Amino acid sequence: MTARRRTQLLLASTLYGAATLAAALDAGLLGQADRRLLLVANTAAVPETTPAFDEAPGFERLRTRFDGVLSWNETIRPFHPTAWSPRPDDVPLWERHLRLLWGLGEDEVTIALESIQVNPALALVQLFPDAPLEVYADGLMSYGPTRSKLDPLIGTRVARLLHLDLVPGLEPLLLREFGVEPHVVPGEVFTKVLAELADAADGSLPRAPEGAALLLGQYLSALDILSPEEEERLHVRMLRGAVGRGHRDVVFKPHPSAPARWSRMLEEEAARLGAALTVLDAPVLAEVVYQRLRPALVVACFSTALLTANTFYGLPVARCGTDLLLERLTPYQNSNRVPVTIVDALLPDLDDPVRPCGDPERLGGLLAAVGFAMQPQVNPGLRPAAERYLAAHLDARTRRYFKRRRLTSLALPGAVPSQLAFLPRSPAVRTVARRARALRRRLVGRKTRKTVTTA
Repeated sequence: MTARRRTQLLLASTLYGAATLAAALDAGLLGQADRRLLLVANTAAVPETTPAFDEAPGFERLRTRFDGVLSWNETIRPFHPTAWSPRPDDVPLWERHLRLLWGLGEDEVTIALESIQVNPALALVQLFPDAPLEVYADGLMSYGPTRSKLDPLIGTRVARLLHLDLVPGLEPLLLREFGVEPHVVPGEVFTKVLAELADAADGSLPRAPEGAALLLGQYLSALDILSPEEEERLHVRMLRGAVGRGHRDVVFKPHPSAPARWSRMLEEEAARLGAALTVLDAPVLAEVVYQRLRPALVVACFSTALLTANTFYGLPVARCGTDLLLERLTPYQNSNRVPVTIVDALLPDLDDPVRPCGDPERLGGLLAAVGFAMQPQVNPGLRPAAERYLAAHLDARTRRYFKRRRLTSLALPGAVPSQLAFLPRSPAVRTVARRARALRRRLVGRKTRKTVTTA
């Protein structure tokens, strides 16, 4: 009997993700396959007006690692990749269609993908229900819990989690509920791949002073975390902080989808401060800029690029605005909470560089507590670790990572001030609380009936 050909589908939505896949391939972490097809998903809000990452400078250096490049957007057109998923009854029909369209025939299919909890990754794994899965993580979110309860028929198909060692020694919480083993993509292999991108993108970068401070924009208003005005003020705050540290040359790398007027506002502020501002609008990774410019300081809010700068390139970094983000993120389960927490806990504050950073050895306990508070149904086994951390380390500094209401709803330490900790255990207090709730319900009922009668 002839062995079936094995084809591996590799789904990516960013150049950073494609570089991570390339590094995993170079390190021999993605197993054996007869063919590897890169599936490009353009998840921009308006993909018709935003080029996909396979059109970015340097991608041709990565293309040689794959036997073919496919477009997920073209496959499901006119639907948006983040909004479309197949109806269960249509899955067999779709699988036959894709096998014909992509030339898979009767191939044994395996899949490597990111962000398995959401589309387009979730849609793809549903379309090939028998395919073994490998998940790769290209950012700080892998250190947080799975953002929602994943169908066991999908979660149990995941063999491994491949991740960059952005925080040395820290293990990801992602997919831990399924016992998925994390494997590190070697940093030296990853930086070698990024060096290829830097060589290819050299001509696309404008001249900028070597040793300047580099500011990274993230376009947080597109995620409804900040308003556009608040994000503009955050960028101005970054600029003022960098200049306040003595940097007269500043480079701003905006998010590719950010409005051009943000750069103009920074230019006006730089002129007022007497600083020289260079705006890098080329579609290149921040890591490419690190290699070409060797900035004296990298500033961002909670970008993964802060950790790659610090861990892989040894560059000085500073965070800005994480205090606002920790307060503003809603709901508490927001998956950005873990990246914000890591950056806030580990990296120095731009506005207060003398304040000591968090203890890296305590970061695992902090993330266990935050991870349990975010997704207690997904990781119930983290409760003892969360209770230990909160009982021992909850203070004025760490209180910012938790919401009192969230601690109360989960009956965790710190829900009420220590001097009032006896109250939840007091029978008299519980009786008064029950009577107060009953009275409130009666008052609300009377008000509702009165409104109906009046109408």
